[in-house]
Amino acid sequence: MYFSNYNLMNYNMKKIINLLLIAVLFSACSSEQDTTPVHTNTPDRFIRVDGPDLVKPNGEKFFIQGINLGNWLNPEGYMFLFSNVNSYRTINDAFSEMVGPDFTKWFWTQFKENYNTRDDIRYIKQTGMNSIRIPFHYKLFTDEDYMGLTADQDGFEMIDRVVEWCREEGLYVILDMHDAPGGQTGDNIDDSYGYPWLMESEESKALFCSIWKEVANHYANDTLILGYDLLNEPIAHYFLDGYAHLNDSLEPLYKRCTDSIRTVDTNHIILLGGAQWNSNFRIFNDSKFDDKLMYTCHRYWCDTLQNDIQDFVNFRDSVNLPMYMGETGENTDE
Repeated sequence: MYFSNYNLMNYNMKKIINLLLIAVLFSACSSEQDTTPVHTNTPDRFIRVDGPDLVKPNGEKFFIQGINLGNWLNPEGYMFLFSNVNSYRTINDAFSEMVGPDFTKWFWTQFKENYNTRDDIRYIKQTGMNSIRIPFHYKLFTDEDYMGLTADQDGFEMIDRVVEWCREEGLYVILDMHDAPGGQTGDNIDDSYGYPWLMESEESKALFCSIWKEVANHYANDTLILGYDLLNEPIAHYFLDGYAHLNDSLEPLYKRCTDSIRTVDTNHIILLGGAQWNSNFRIFNDSKFDDKLMYTCHRYWCDTLQNDIQDFVNFRDSVNLPMYMGETGENTDE
């Protein structure tokens, strides 16, 4: 893989970065108030929720087997294997200091253009996968400075290109807001300033819901989109002591965002991640506020034994809704 004439990243490194992940489905074996018309065209053409299962339009159960396109639209130090910078903001600052802001902007535009290709999508299909999760940064749908652009961001242009490649190969797509306004995690992965301000800032909440409404309106009738993963890994575990209100605010925010989406799109599934790295589902009290819900868990650095996912299975059974493992992985090869 080449970035113009500079060879800034090789193909093998990209494959390492794409470690996130083979996903599995555990199955039973603002303008929030505006009057935009709701898209309700032939919902029977979409993947749907049926108890703990996902079901294709032809009636067959659908088991997610997929990979994340992480680091493409949400650069992370973890994915670059950097040790001293760990979020887009700090990576961008470091690059700008080393090579200047103009070259840095050029780099990011070329990075977005070349990081994923049609051949990559073909290869993913050839491995036997049936879906792709696309993490994205909220700034791609704003006029904020991000990845080489200062206005007229190109989020839809970038994602639409890959969606069309996935359509050619028959791969479903899950859209994942990995970096939300204000930050939902309070760590480098959300490109925040060290605190999940989304959970407290009304301005951030309104922007979060508005962007999801815009995304949902754009894809409302696209049957290739499996669903909307509203937030990646909200509220890090080190905010538990003394910050109980953060966990308490998550489900109400999910409801608010879902209501906003439903004003323009009643077709697609809404994916809800648990608190503390998508692992804590005890915070949820209402699994019936929408008829197209599923939950999504993450688990790293654990054995591949039933006991290591049993808590997720138990929650799935208790709410009788699908549970999808969106990320897993290891830090070593041992």
